[in-house]
Amino acid sequence: MTRFTVNNQPVQYSMDPATPLLWALRDASNLTGTKYGCGTGACGACTVDVDGIAVRSCQRTIGAVEGSYVTTIEGLSHDRSHPAQIAFAAKNVVQCGFCIPGMIMAVSVLLQHNRAPSEDDIRREITNLCRCGIYPRLVEAVLLAASIQRGDETVDAPPAPGILPADAARTVPALVQPR
Repeated sequence: MTRFTVNNQPVQYSMDPATPLLWALRDASNLTGTKYGCGTGACGACTVDVDGIAVRSCQRTIGAVEGSYVTTIEGLSHDRSHPAQIAFAAKNVVQCGFCIPGMIMAVSVLLQHNRAPSEDDIRREITNLCRCGIYPRLVEAVLLAASIQRGDETVDAPPAPGILPADAARTVPALVQPR
């Protein structure tokens, strides 16, 4: 049995201790915000926070995180109120969105250790890859997230995920053709 804490909940996996953390999170815990990108640790789509360190979960085994605290994108905030999430929305960072959970986790770890990162700090520490090329907006978003976290700036949190009934009433008729 491998035991550690995921998103503030104790977990115990009856899996081989050599199982990559990525697959335990996705397959056993259904935490699919952690993405499989390359499987080699190069892209960062699978980044999670392990005891305050940004970790490429495809390269870390569950045996290696025994007794640790793991935070995934699902555990960062339930209402998208983390400064990195607010800043990514405010700066329109997201394009396809595949790499974003890993990037947000890497940014959240950076901000735990550096409350006022420079552009050079950001470029050095956030090594996640994005095929859409959002890097200029990424730097702006991290600077904004740091400012929000320090209380220097306020930005409204984006709405919670999901379609509200009022939104559905406006969008669904436009998509459905009458017979």
